[in-house]
Amino acid sequence: MRDETSESYQARILRVLLHIQQHLDETLALDELAAVAHFSPFHFHRIFRGMVGESVKEHVRRLRLERAAHRLRFTGQPVTEIAFDAGYQAHEAFTRAFQALFGESPSGFRKHHRAVAYGHAPSAVHYVAEGTLDGWRVPQREETPLAVRIEKLLAMRVAFMRHTGPYDEVGATWGRLMIWAGSKGLLRSMPRAFGIVHDDPEITPADKVRYDAAIAVGEAVAAERDIGLQEVSGGSYAVATHRGPYQKLGDTYARVCGEWLPRSGRELLSAPALEFYRDTPAQTAAEDLLTDIYLPLAV
Repeated sequence: MRDETSESYQARILRVLLHIQQHLDETLALDELAAVAHFSPFHFHRIFRGMVGESVKEHVRRLRLERAAHRLRFTGQPVTEIAFDAGYQAHEAFTRAFQALFGESPSGFRKHHRAVAYGHAPSAVHYVAEGTLDGWRVPQREETPLAVRIEKLLAMRVAFMRHTGPYDEVGATWGRLMIWAGSKGLLRSMPRAFGIVHDDPEITPADKVRYDAAIAVGEAVAAERDIGLQEVSGGSYAVATHRGPYQKLGDTYARVCGEWLPRSGRELLSAPALEFYRDTPAQTAAEDLLTDIYLPLAV
């Protein structure tokens, strides 16, 4: 009974976390969130803090500031607009909050962390000249061009299990999800399985990084215990194929965001990236693993 109660609480808190990330621009009243989780409003705040490790206010504030940091890195949106979108009416209040979390001002963060400053991922690179791009001094290099394609994805209903913590520890979560899916007969149809990557590990602390191990499911599948349901938005995605160990995925993300994106004329949508794994470490050598990275594009 205790195990069942614990799992029930986890599932209810997971619904709240999903609701928060999907309504981050809205006013999130405690009574509303308590209703999502079917908890008493009187006790909800303590339950949330005890299970998540931070209060609702701290959690929402951190997610909004991390989204602001993402926009500073990957868009040219003015700082004042980013501050307003993060829920701050005054630029000074936003600057204080941002500096408290990241250790530098928003303008300083943009200067030091803007994607184009990262250039190419470390690989076989030959420096031949230097130029400027939007005020940045960027080395010009000769190497095999990064292959990025734009694909349309249809919206998908998925069952998922959330992992919170370093990305290199998601294996156990995938194992539990596959055991559950196998017990429900969901693997017979070879459903699409992929990772939903919510956070940038260069922005979010490692112990708070969110990752969902997910498989596409039909309408008949229901949420249960620590298995949640969500819809992955359809739309245009920039797609690049990473070859090599998962620990090096960040290099390909950096190349897409630092090489292709500034030249593309496109902007990234504030939505999770997707990772489709073509093979598994059990069957393929690490250096030959293929992963398709999907980054959502704004219209």
